[in-house]
Amino acid sequence: VETRAAVHGLNMYNEIGFQKDSQGEFKASQSIHMDCYRWVKRDSYLPVGSQNLKAAAKAKLGYDPVELDPEDMCRMATEEPQTLATYSVSDAVATYYMYMKYVHPFIFALCTIIPMEPDEVLRKGSGTLCEALLMVQAFHANIIFPNKQEQVFNKLTNDGHVLDSETYVGGHVEALESGVFRSDIPCRFKMNPAAFDFLLQRVEHTMRHAIEEEEKVPMEQVTNFQEVCDEIKKKLNYLKEVPNRIECPLIYHLDVGAMYPNIILTNRLQPSAVVDEAICAACDFNKPGAHCQRKMTWTWRGEFMPASRSEYHRIQQQLESEKFPPAFPNGRPQAFHELSREEQAKYEKKRLADYCRKAYKKIHVTKIEERVTTICQRENSFYVDTVRAFRDRRYEFKGSHKVWKKKLSAAVESGDATEIKRCKNMEILYESLQLAHKCILNSFYGYVMRKGARWYSMEMAGIVCHTGANIIKQARELIEQIGRPLELDTDGIWCVIPNSFPENFVVKSSNAKKSKITISYPGAMLNILVKERFTNEQYQELVDPATLTFVTRSENSIFFEVDGPYLAMILPASKEEGKKLKKRYAVFNEDGSLAELKGFEVKRRGELQLIKIFQSSVFEAFLKGTTLEEVYASVAKVADYWLDVLYSKAANMPDLELFELISENRSMSRKLEDYGEQKSTSISTAKRLAEFLGDQMVKDAGLSCRFVISKKPEGSPVTERAIPLAIFQAEPSVKKHYLRKWLKSPSLQDLDIRLILDWDYYIERLGSAIQKIITIPAALQQVKNPVPRVRHPDWLHKKLLEKNDVYKQKKINELFTNTGVRQVTSNQHPDQQSDIGDLEDFGVSKCRVQPIIPISTKRRRGMNEESQEISQDLELTQSWREILGPPPPLGTTKNERIVWLRYQKKKWELQSKQRQARRKRRKLDDGAAAPGRPIRDGPKTSLSSFLRRTARTILDMPWQIVQIAETSQPGCFKLWAVVGNDLHCT
Repeated sequence: VETRAAVHGLNMYNEIGFQKDSQGEFKASQSIHMDCYRWVKRDSYLPVGSQNLKAAAKAKLGYDPVELDPEDMCRMATEEPQTLATYSVSDAVATYYMYMKYVHPFIFALCTIIPMEPDEVLRKGSGTLCEALLMVQAFHANIIFPNKQEQVFNKLTNDGHVLDSETYVGGHVEALESGVFRSDIPCRFKMNPAAFDFLLQRVEHTMRHAIEEEEKVPMEQVTNFQEVCDEIKKKLNYLKEVPNRIECPLIYHLDVGAMYPNIILTNRLQPSAVVDEAICAACDFNKPGAHCQRKMTWTWRGEFMPASRSEYHRIQQQLESEKFPPAFPNGRPQAFHELSREEQAKYEKKRLADYCRKAYKKIHVTKIEERVTTICQRENSFYVDTVRAFRDRRYEFKGSHKVWKKKLSAAVESGDATEIKRCKNMEILYESLQLAHKCILNSFYGYVMRKGARWYSMEMAGIVCHTGANIIKQARELIEQIGRPLELDTDGIWCVIPNSFPENFVVKSSNAKKSKITISYPGAMLNILVKERFTNEQYQELVDPATLTFVTRSENSIFFEVDGPYLAMILPASKEEGKKLKKRYAVFNEDGSLAELKGFEVKRRGELQLIKIFQSSVFEAFLKGTTLEEVYASVAKVADYWLDVLYSKAANMPDLELFELISENRSMSRKLEDYGEQKSTSISTAKRLAEFLGDQMVKDAGLSCRFVISKKPEGSPVTERAIPLAIFQAEPSVKKHYLRKWLKSPSLQDLDIRLILDWDYYIERLGSAIQKIITIPAALQQVKNPVPRVRHPDWLHKKLLEKNDVYKQKKINELFTNTGVRQVTSNQHPDQQSDIGDLEDFGVSKCRVQPIIPISTKRRRGMNEESQEISQDLELTQSWREILGPPPPLGTTKNERIVWLRYQKKKWELQSKQRQARRKRRKLDDGAAAPGRPIRDGPKTSLSSFLRRTARTILDMPWQIVQIAETSQPGCFKLWAVVGNDLHCT
């Protein structure tokens, strides 16, 4: 409008009072300019791909405005003005209702809290709004505002390295499983009976906590507590008895309500409360038994340069003796000390990076360390109080929203039009207010890491994330033993648990307001764990400001909420081995409606339309069928339909539909010239658009590039084969000229799009989406490939062959069992053992001596057994003659010889036993193991064991005497004998 006004000699500011500000926004002092798009971007919580007017109106209003191609608008203005007018009106209607229903009540609701005009509240980032709010609260609490956080240039680590960047490790997100999980299709559970024992012991304690702490109902008023507990125990015992089972699952999302604000409130976290020893040493409250210092851990991650402090100082000295380019053209060169601190830091870092690249062959070292920070529990609590007020007010608005929703339902039933309108307005108002509070509440955590924040604290942000990650990991440890976790989010867990697991229980009470309370056992079971490990026992509250008296109490407002059960959850798989796709899943409600769709291309801008259409139709197919095989078969039908379209080169499809299906739409965030030598499909498209439409087309940022991928020139990378879609709407002669040029095919005659397109490229793109959503998850769930035209990746194909091979050779580790770590003993007392090794044991790997673990198997012994053992001991110590008596003569008759043979057999058996006992005793003397006890064995390669083995061999093996020779000493002979394979001289 401003440009048009200027053409006609009008000054827009003088005429209507609107002018452009430094941000390129048009504003006026006498009226507000509310831009709906700003609200959609910051506050609608819609994914980036759904932020245009059509998608936002569809998501928020359920209204589908008319859509026109911008390329056709000029033509329509002359040929079809009515269609263009309809389009214009539908856009205006969508924008008006979007503004009146959402933007207007939302922004003015925020204006009641934040001291800014509506223009600012609409456009500023949530961090700026958060700071404005905190400044108001600090002013009322009589607190001086801290200065804005300033950047420290070339900060050094404790050991003298230059820090390139430092941050904290954020929340824990992890994908654990892939495939289809449906509440009506059984799946396999392998549970741990010990976990059910653990839960059984705590049923009463868990339910008491849920009733008293969460629902705030005194136990005296509960009438059926024992019955509920008994029912839970019965179900848990049933699961414990059969821990491995195939059963229909319950699909739940267990998430912590307002996790980060509640961690801040529970631990009294605020930037000003992050203290160190120096602050505490000067504090009046630092007396024995004060308990005001809460130690909390967080994980620091830093990237620093490998050069040492001395190398850094040497480079600084070098730079101080150099000259640098002048600040202005034709000026004199500058000395290092004349540069600004920012420029000095830039030159230091650049020179240091070059040095590290040459000296260390790398410029970055990443280090992660766990740090402990002290949080003061007596610091002025204005920050925590602000967060608490916001949280509580949001809960109030949510409650009011529910009340007006019920009133609206009642009004609709009664048919009172004025009452319906009033209820609708109130419902929208409270919904807007609670959303406004949610937006600000969530930014209290993010604000403390914002550049230039007045209340900046990396430690606080790190503690919040670390605590949150620990809460989720602890919950996961329990769920792994009683079900299957599917996906970990920053603030919750998607999981499946057996259908027979205790679910919702109605607790009856004599309280008139809460006569029936529904308690979800999965949530209660996790909440008691959170209470035990994450309660702050040191929370201190100021009760008397005059005497500075504090009261210490326990505080914990971190609670799991249970969403579900859901009908189905679909998790795609990664094409790479050993990887999972995080934050990507589709979840369906019990009525078959889509509850949540996260991370898929459907939601992204510029993605191939074919893949978007495929995905939007494929998810519903997951709800068909009654077994996994049938589910995948129904999904495969959708995939096969789109594969057929591509394999048949869209034979039965009009060109216009084909263009819509396979074109990609990308927006260029910068001007074409800013990309320089970079290569991408959108840059190639922009350059080609400039060729036949003129450079004027691509001079601005935000150019929309629609293109297709051609087959020719063959062998060229995809980036060079992007053809702008606009060329197919050009005149035939222009179209032929440019297509011949771009396809590098001067003799090209047939300009049919089907002959130009690279169909293999599109089949591969669709195949990739099919692999992730259908074929790989199917293989991981032991279902045969439902779309045979899409091959499995090589790694998966190999894995499946190995699994199904009947002639597969066994691996050596499958034939042997792991006996655990061998343990070594010594006759020395642990205190006497010396770390100084023997010179002759040099080069032998040291084996730490570990204490003997006594292993005993006890059994009850009768009197007979004890007497048997005594007689066995006698057998082993006495000679066979003493035990069996004198041997009978050989005799001449058959009977006499049988008697003689029986005697000899007993003698031989006794001798064999005695030999074995001697051998066993000898081994025990050498430190070997008795049967049923751990093996104790020294290093096989040491000199002492070699000598011991040699001596043993000489004692046990027969000697082949070669010669006995006299020596010079009377009565002493030299004996030569072969023992085993060796010749010995003794």
